[in-house]
Amino acid sequence: MDRAPGTSVRLKLTLSYAGFLTIAGVLLLAAVWVFLLRYVPERALMVSADAPTHGVFPIRSNLLRVFAPRAAAVLAFLLVFGLVGGWLLAGRMLAPLTCITGAARAAATGSLSHRIRLQGRKDEFRELADAFDTMLARLETHVAEQRRFAANASHELRTPLAISKALLDVARTDPHRDAGELIDRLHAVNTRAIDLTEALLLVSRAEQRSFTREPVDLSLVAEEATETLLPLAEKHGVTIETRGDITPTIGSPALLLQLTMNLVHNAIAHNLPDQGTVWVTTSIRPGTVVLAVENTGEKLTPQLVLTLTEPFRRGTERIHTDHAGVGLGLAIVKTITQAHDGTLTLTPRPAGGMRVTVELPATSAGSPPGDPAR
Repeated sequence: MDRAPGTSVRLKLTLSYAGFLTIAGVLLLAAVWVFLLRYVPERALMVSADAPTHGVFPIRSNLLRVFAPRAAAVLAFLLVFGLVGGWLLAGRMLAPLTCITGAARAAATGSLSHRIRLQGRKDEFRELADAFDTMLARLETHVAEQRRFAANASHELRTPLAISKALLDVARTDPHRDAGELIDRLHAVNTRAIDLTEALLLVSRAEQRSFTREPVDLSLVAEEATETLLPLAEKHGVTIETRGDITPTIGSPALLLQLTMNLVHNAIAHNLPDQGTVWVTTSIRPGTVVLAVENTGEKLTPQLVLTLTEPFRRGTERIHTDHAGVGLGLAIVKTITQAHDGTLTLTPRPAGGMRVTVELPATSAGSPPGDPAR
């Protein structure tokens, strides 16, 4: 934003200090006049020779003649002292603000790695500097995630497009090739591209929080998700156990259903080759409701688990799947959780598999518990 040049804050503070100091000097001299000089007589006193009082008695006019130039000199000194001292003091006081301004200008040019790290005891300027450093750290992390996400998304989208182009080139150069097989492969590639695009749109929608919030029972959402995916679990010999209380929260039913579907689907897909188990549990804690999805499977390291919420990251190969997946399952879960002001926790199970916990704000405390087993 272009602004007209104005007086600097340092100069304003300097003038303010000098002005207050001069006014204080004027008030002090006025007090001397009001409470002292007015009691000095205007004429010389006549004292008899027999009076016990001795000495010289000045008159008011003589005192004023002597006092006025000195008072003016004192006021001039206070004005100069206020200007010089105010300029130095204002510069010292505003030095942290100069550092913050420099960091803000560096951030405006795209340099988010710079930190102020203002030294000294806690005060208003240092609180501002610390808050600015925290904001820069979050911005740097967010921008890095966005760049990595854009690069991964471009790579993932380029793959099906390149495959489609290759298939079409083959069909054009080899007209006798089986058209049915070509159409099936194009259909599969196109379906993956559509799923990836829809997943990216879902992530964007959740990040922008462009959805209507309404009361939701998380236990009913979990029940609907497990019932929908139960045929897939039965097909691959995975048992789903669902238990929980009524868990009232507020948010988007569609997004929360998508969150639960992703968790349960991942728990089925990344499971044991045979006789696997998935546990879906809802519970209430003070101020929050909890959705936990736990599964059996391969052993995972804590370092690997920490990266699973990044886009296009997979911890293990899918054991049970009828769908290629787009690598955004847990990334979508994380985004939806954050959009609902919740927290997402991933913990590897010692026996293998993983436990995913989603905590969301509860709409009310002390809701009556539901059926303990569903």
